[in-house]
Amino acid sequence: QVQLVESGGGLVQPGGSLRLSCGASGIIFSSYAMGWYRQAPGKQRELVASLTSGGNTNYPDSVKGRFTISRDNTKNTVYLQMNSLKPEDTAVYYCNARLVLGSITTSDYWGQGTQVTVSS
Repeated sequence: QVQLVESGGGLVQPGGSLRLSCGASGIIFSSYAMGWYRQAPGKQRELVASLTSGGNTNYPDSVKGRFTISRDNTKNTVYLQMNSLKPEDTAVYYCNARLVLGSITTSDYWGQGTQVTVSS
């Protein structure tokens, strides 16, 4: 049984920092591309950061330079360091694990989400 469990969300003031963690079980973690997505009320879920099994990262312009994704394959855990947080970063943040073979996604798993609220 595959499980992705996020932690680290909470309330933070604008300009503050948070680090999200996502522990994975039931998968060969090192083979998976890992990602963080977020969904604000009334908006579509959007990619925040991704990290391939080979170490390549991708960020949208909205978080580039502020957010950093990393992984520890020995702990089956992916992290999202979020700095200089803005009120518009408020959302539920989801962890994603995806196995891609060639150009085909063969497995796709999601965590339950963790709330991040940026407010003074």
